[in-house]
Amino acid sequence: MYATHRRYEGIDQSRIEELTRKVNESLIPRLSKLPGFTGYFLMEAGEGVVRSTSLFETSDQAKDSTRVAAEWMQEEKLETLVPNAPKVTVRKVIALETKVPVLV
Repeated sequence: MYATHRRYEGIDQSRIEELTRKVNESLIPRLSKLPGFTGYFLMEAGEGVVRSTSLFETSDQAKDSTRVAAEWMQEEKLETLVPNAPKVTVRKVIALETKVPVLV
C-alpha cells in the first residue's frame, strides 16, 4: 500500500468549511473511483495549512491521484481558496492498523 501526502499552505482559515464541503462532494467520489483506492483523509493542520493523505495499492496509483486532485482543483476554480501548489510526497506504507476494513 502507498500513501500520497499533500500539504497545502496559505489556506484562508475562514474558508475551511467551504473546502471541506467541496472535497466531500466532488473530490472524494472522484478519487474513490480510481483503481487501487483504499482511503482518503483531509486534516486541518492550523495556521493556513491543510494536509491530505490518499491510500492506494500501488505507487503508480498513488501518484496518479495527484494528477486527479490537480485537475479537480482547476475544474473547481480553487485558486483563491488554495493559492499555492501542494507539496506532494508518495511513500510506501510500512505499518497500518484500522478498525475499518482496508485492502493491504
